[in-house]
This record gives sequence, C-alpha cells and structure tokens, in this order.
Amino acid sequence: MNITVTAEKPENGKVVATITVPAAEVDKYVNKTYKDISHKYQFQGFRKGHTPRPVIDGIVGRDSVLGQATEDLMNDAQPAMLEELDIVPVENPNYGDDPLSVVEHQDFVVTATVTVPPTCELDSYDAPAINMPPEEATEAEIDQQLEQLMSYRNTLEDVEEDRPAEKDDVVVLDVEDKAEQKSGLAGTDRQLNLASNYLPEDFKAGVAGMKKGEQKDIAWTEGEGDDQRNYEVSVTLKGIKKSVTPELDDEFAKKNFGFDTVAELRDALKEDIENDKKSSLPSLKEDRVVEEIGKHLTLDEVPEAYQNQVFNELAQEVLGQLQRQGISLDMYLQARNIKSQDFINDLHEQAEERARQSLALDALADKLELEATEDDVRKEFEKAGVDDVDSRIEDFRKGGQLPAIRESIRRSKAVDWMVENAPVTVVDEVAEARAKKDDASDADSEDAE
Repeated sequence: MNITVTAEKPENGKVVATITVPAAEVDKYVNKTYKDISHKYQFQGFRKGHTPRPVIDGIVGRDSVLGQATEDLMNDAQPAMLEELDIVPVENPNYGDDPLSVVEHQDFVVTATVTVPPTCELDSYDAPAINMPPEEATEAEIDQQLEQLMSYRNTLEDVEEDRPAEKDDVVVLDVEDKAEQKSGLAGTDRQLNLASNYLPEDFKAGVAGMKKGEQKDIAWTEGEGDDQRNYEVSVTLKGIKKSVTPELDDEFAKKNFGFDTVAELRDALKEDIENDKKSSLPSLKEDRVVEEIGKHLTLDEVPEAYQNQVFNELAQEVLGQLQRQGISLDMYLQARNIKSQDFINDLHEQAEERARQSLALDALADKLELEATEDDVRKEFEKAGVDDVDSRIEDFRKGGQLPAIRESIRRSKAVDWMVENAPVTVVDEVAEARAKKDDASDADSEDAE
C-alpha cells in the first residue's frame, strides 16, 4: 500500500502519527468497493459485475460505499503505519471522535494517537550480579533427592503419646456438616494431612491443638460479596498419625531401587542431577538476570494499559497450557483448592513483574543500541519451522506484526548480553535452604519447650 507516515517523538507513552494516502490510492479502494458490491449483489436489470455506479449509489447509498472503502483502506493503512514506525501498540490506535471517510480524487489524511509501552530508564546499565547453583551435584542436592525417593516409601503409624495435634500431623477425624453449605470434608474416619494446602486454613487451625477424643465445632468463610459461602462442621479427633521413613541401607537400596549399595544409588542420583543441570542451568541463568534487571527499572508504576496487555498475554499462555493438558480452568482451580479471585490476583502480580522486566529489557536494548536485522527476523521464522519463510514474513508485514517480532529479538539480545556479562556467585542453594529449615525447626522446638 502506498502511504506516507510521519510521527512525533513518543511522549508519555503516546505516539502521534499522521497517515497520508494519495488520491490515486484512495480511488483504487473506492473503485474496488464498487466492483465488490456489483459482484456480490444482484441488481435487477443488470448482470453481476456490470451494475453502474449511479444504480449502486441509489440503492446502497453513496455514503455507505465510501464508508466501506474507508474501512477497507484503514484495515490496510493501520498495519502499514505500525510497520513504518516499527512500534507495538498497547491498545487500538485512536483516530479521534469524528467518523473517518475518504473523498474520491482527494488525498486521505488522518491523525492517529497510538499508545505504546513507555520509554524507561534504569538506575544501572551494568549486567546484574546473580547467584547460581554449581554445575556439579552437591551432597545436599543428592541428600534432597534421596529424601524425596524415600518419602514414597513412608508409612503412617499411630502416635501413642497423649499430645495435641500439630500443624504438620496426619489426623483421623469424624467430620459432620452443621451448615447448609456442604464443606466437602464430611465423613467418618477421614484421614487428613494438616500440612496440605488444599484444606481451608481456618479448618486446619481449628484442628491443630485438639487431643484424641475431643470434639469441636469449626466455622469458616470463603469468597466475598455475593460469592461468600459460610461453612461449619463438627469435628471429632480420633487419632494422630506420624510418617515413618524406613532406614536406607544397602539391602533396602538393592530391593527397592536396584542398586547393590547406597553409594551406587548416590552416584546414580549425582549423574541424573548433573545431566538435568546441563539443560536447566542456562534457562535458570536467563530467568535470574531478567528478574534482577527488572529491579533496576526507575518507573514508579507501570501504566495500566500496558499492564492489562501483559495480563491478557499471560492469561492466554496459562489457558493454552491447560488446554494442551486437557484441563479446564475450573478443574485446575478445584484440584488445587484455589479461589478464582486469588488466581486472578496472582496473575495480576505476575503481569506487573513481567511488564517491568520487559520495559527494563527495552531500556537496556536501547542503551546498548541493539537492533533486529532482517536476517534476525528471518532466522526467527526459520527456527519456528515455517514452510514458506518469505510468504510468512510478508503476511506478518501486511498485518503489522513484524514490530512485535523485532521487539522480541531486541529483548532476547539484551538477555544474551546479560548472560554473557553477568557476575556470577556459585552458591549451594539447597544446602542453604536445608540449613534454614533446620534452624527454624530447632527454634520451634525451643518455643514448644
């Protein structure tokens, strides 16, 4: 399409552009509209495709014809404008309040206000320093894997001592609903893990502290407003169980895992961990430098329009993942006992974080003067396994979608630069986490005493 586009420098996340379509181009669209109408409809006394303009004007209306021509022209002019300016809109461009209409034999000039991601700054353009796990498997990581394996062989045994139920216990309960709203917990000899995230927090807190034989009424509320649901149950604690892990020795390793000795089992786990790290550590490093650079963005608040765009993209990603797994959103939320509003709130938090990271990458790419060449664009389509690369690129160009591809390429180059230049401190993070957990357990034990 033959158009001219001029634009002012972006200001406050807005680009004001002027689109000029020459009169000759306007006439092409008007002529095409008349031709399309003539072929589409049967006008009495005329063969399809041979209806004179005055007849079409009299029946369809001249304004309607020009209105359709304008719509068709703008459907092509808008993506051409985005391609010419190489911008990715956050919202549909605004062309003002007055209706647009072409005039035959005259240039068509329209001003568009396009909302784009804001131009931001960083408080530091250095590659951020990060911590990374070592490439080799550590003893703490092997211990963690072993504990995970052994947990699958755990058995539950009754706690004989007369003590209250604790927050991590497995308890045996008789539960009876006392309210009209069914809790889904009612039953006899229900065996429930109080450490489970799927149980209501108020219910777990109510059971904790009970002793065997004790009966108690527990009430809680879920949801808000019209969705609020009130629950009340009568609970009788019949027993407390503890999880018992069998002793790991050579005999157990051979019988259950197929290794002659515990040492051989540890060696096998070490190899598995290190093989997994070969593929996982590069992605982890990318994630961490991106997370860190987002913290250097000097933007108090992400514009609502941009955050909403990122939120919608993130939501589509999540729904797409669930669809590929054959799971509906309702099934996912119910299986994990997640409230829909909590899910939405979490997505909004993720969207804000991703938006800040994306803006930080844009700022870094601008500072480093990173560009997306035509060759870069071509390689993106080749990596996607497109059959006809040239045709697909042209489709994206006509649809105004190439700016988004270039934006993604520039951000990827910024990530690559950070990965290459980031100062890295190797930390045995599993060992640190386990030490903190042990310290917390010791502190709880001292408090209990």
